[in-house]
Amino acid sequence: MERLARHWTWFAPLLAWAMIAGGKSLPAWLLAAALILTVLAAVHHAELVAHKVGEPFGTLILAIAVTVIELGLIVTLMAAAGPAAATLARDTVFAAVMIILNGLVGLCILIGALRHREQSFQQTGVSASLATLCALTTLTLVLPNFTIAQPGPVYAPSQLAFVAIVSFLLYLTFVAVQTVRHRDYFLPTRDRAADPAAHADPPSNRDTAMSAALLLLCLGGVVLLAKSLATPIENAVTGAGAPRAIVGVIIAALVLLPEGVAATRAALANRLQTSLNLALGSALATIGLTIPAVAGLSLAAGLPIALGLDPKSIVLLFLTLIVATLSLGTGRTTILQGAVHLVILGVYLFTTIVP
Repeated sequence: MERLARHWTWFAPLLAWAMIAGGKSLPAWLLAAALILTVLAAVHHAELVAHKVGEPFGTLILAIAVTVIELGLIVTLMAAAGPAAATLARDTVFAAVMIILNGLVGLCILIGALRHREQSFQQTGVSASLATLCALTTLTLVLPNFTIAQPGPVYAPSQLAFVAIVSFLLYLTFVAVQTVRHRDYFLPTRDRAADPAAHADPPSNRDTAMSAALLLLCLGGVVLLAKSLATPIENAVTGAGAPRAIVGVIIAALVLLPEGVAATRAALANRLQTSLNLALGSALATIGLTIPAVAGLSLAAGLPIALGLDPKSIVLLFLTLIVATLSLGTGRTTILQGAVHLVILGVYLFTTIVP
């Protein structure tokens, strides 16, 4: 029993996959408990890998891993649902962006400021991330409403292919800047001598490889457990009389749990730069990888895909981007910025429930 308690991060993903194999016969509360345990295990393994490879590679690994698995789930659902899933990618990407930029960023700023009063970060790197994110969100989620080659909030096939290629290339350019050409823009500015974790012995290659494999198992378990919980959640939402759109918000929040826990822990440890790298990197990966993939599926299989947001969502998206640019434009944060972002998240969630 002591051995199990000591190595729970190894057993958590195995337990998750065993429950996934159990299917619908298991109660929802048990699946939810396994989901939370697997999320905590994923954060542990992600932090171990991050400590080995250093910043910003560690946060990039977690962001891309979660996004790729989330993408697999979206593509699977789109292929199965066919024309009925025309807005699935748009709704999922928009929900993820709003949850990340307002919920995750706002929470990290708020709890970090409550504990440390004021926190600092590299404004150059964050500004580069926000500039890329503004371009990606506008090109993929707003511009389709204003093109005239095809009516409706959709791109014509040639336009869709062009935007997909541009989005993917823009994301690759950002990754190259973040990890190679200007890596120092995304590193913490504060004195790392005061951070005990900065000087802890890095794990061995064997332990790192094992944690990387277990991280993938954890992330896969999180997504599949979230998928298993989709039906009970949908039934609960329907029973409460809420719009079905809230189901997508809940599933997106469940999938983003590993990054959310890792980012908030970093903020509490006065490592806001790591939190922002995780949050903004995840938002960029969500658009830069998901939109090109679903666009390719749409063009190859002839499935309709509507990317343009409705007017209410466009207003909330622009408000989020403007506020994020202003609140992260000084290199320092206080509780006010965090409170503003969380208020916008509250408005987004409320107007989703009460359109």
